[in-house]
Amino acid sequence: MKKTWSVAKIAFIAMLSAVVCVVTLYRFPLLGSKVHFANAICLLSGLLMGPFAGGLAAGLGSAIYDAMLGGYGIVECLVTFVSKFAMAWVCAKIAFAGGQEAKAHGRNIAACVIGALTYVALYMLKTFIFQKFVYGYPVDAVWVTMLSKLPGSLINAVAAMIAAPILYIALARALEHGGLLKKLRA
Repeated sequence: MKKTWSVAKIAFIAMLSAVVCVVTLYRFPLLGSKVHFANAICLLSGLLMGPFAGGLAAGLGSAIYDAMLGGYGIVECLVTFVSKFAMAWVCAKIAFAGGQEAKAHGRNIAACVIGALTYVALYMLKTFIFQKFVYGYPVDAVWVTMLSKLPGSLINAVAAMIAAPILYIALARALEHGGLLKKLRA
């Protein structure tokens, strides 16, 4: 029997995608970088909805931002989709492992840490590939670029690691009380 998604699940994927897109707009400077909480919403999507639906919300929201507001081409948008999808997917796979369904707070924190670091690794890999093979820069210049982007990426990762579990605690309780959490995970 083919499993279908509920209207509530589809609506939450769309809503979380929109939140990811909009949150990416709001950045503030910190230690020579710009911090935003879009990665926290990507991780939150995985915690709330599970690996595939959460990954879809994270990837779509980020790719839509890149396409409509970031000025990026289709290849960059696809890379963003895959890397943000992977971040939420990894987070949810860990949080939902063993039938936990993101109910173990310690596991959720670990899931957020590993999910955020997955994104940082993929972002660094993308930077290397684009700088070396697309733009043709020498390896020394590529490493300098990667090292200049790493602190900002880690700052955003740490912000996401802190914010996502806190947001999850508040939202999961409210969604569970309203009977929606089960619908999001069905």
